[in-house]
Amino acid sequence: MEEIFDSRYPSTEHLREQTRRRLPRFAFEYLEGGCNSELNLRRNTEEIREIRLRPHYLTEFTGTDLRTELFGNTWEAPFGIAPIGLQGLMWPRATEILAAAATAHQIPFVLSTVATADIETVARITEGRAWFQLYHPAEDSLRDQILDRVEAAGLSVLVLLADTPVFGYRPKEIRNGLSIPPKMTAENILQMMGHPTWSLSQLLAGVPKFRTLMPYIPAGLDMKHLGLFMNRTFSGRLTPERIAAIRDRWKGKIVIKGVVTEEDAETAISLGVDGLIVSNHGGRQLDAGESTITALSRLARSCGDRTVLMLDSGVRSGPDIACALASGARFVFLGRTFMYGVGALGKKGGEHVATMLKRQLRQVMDQIACERPSDLPKHRITP
Repeated sequence: MEEIFDSRYPSTEHLREQTRRRLPRFAFEYLEGGCNSELNLRRNTEEIREIRLRPHYLTEFTGTDLRTELFGNTWEAPFGIAPIGLQGLMWPRATEILAAAATAHQIPFVLSTVATADIETVARITEGRAWFQLYHPAEDSLRDQILDRVEAAGLSVLVLLADTPVFGYRPKEIRNGLSIPPKMTAENILQMMGHPTWSLSQLLAGVPKFRTLMPYIPAGLDMKHLGLFMNRTFSGRLTPERIAAIRDRWKGKIVIKGVVTEEDAETAISLGVDGLIVSNHGGRQLDAGESTITALSRLARSCGDRTVLMLDSGVRSGPDIACALASGARFVFLGRTFMYGVGALGKKGGEHVATMLKRQLRQVMDQIACERPSDLPKHRITP
């Protein structure tokens, strides 16, 4: 495979700045934003970067192999593309662009229930290797219809979202009219006029919609009533009873996303799930919560030998990936970094980011003489 890499944007920071220029402010702030004062949004990344790694220089070393086995598949790197809602709002057809990048680089792509491409389209692009993240519906009948489609599409890993029992209080989204119910303000329209490339691309792609959910949304709803429908349809907590019911009917792997405490981890393991993604929804739900790397380090000690631990939230770069793996994660998922790539470079952005992250991660592992991602915990310096 020919690698796509644009040397003008060798880091996430370069991609972010270009994305900021190319997107209307409301779209960029939707991508960037956290809840309340965005303390936990910043804490996630800051505390990952407090991890230190120990290099070994005077040793035999044959090179790094990034390949990682997970749930019966061997992936070309120990990271994947996190589920992101309303990707098409930030850049037209972003979901399809990132699914294609994941396929080209042989890394997992996780499709959100509220993404702007449907299950069947993403399954086709990823050759059935995508994962699906389920926002649990209030009605079991809708849950079963969605799960039947996921199974029919050949996707084998189901991610159950636990960390959004209520919609987060996100001041930037409220100000920009992207709260529930959403509204388009005059200021947003002016911002779109100031970004003609984005606006023309959106016009050609069509209005972003929750494509997976379109068969279940009543026709003719205005934006206010669509917001009320979504609020009513996806309300409530992911209870043990709901997990058990899905475990009974789902034949593939089940992962719970959003676990950060030992108690929740033990409950999930007792219910027979196959893995946990330690996540706080990218700092978009609970500002007073702890960072994901802190929670991961603790869970690695308490249950890391009994389940597959993964990490999402706060990871932005190859060194961040290395530090997360060194702290006990088997696999890492990134969302904002991949969206910065698409925002900056359009169709080439997803592949550029995958190439960039592989190069950054390999450089760290070569530097410290770490052959495999699974060996990184041996290199973590424990305070």
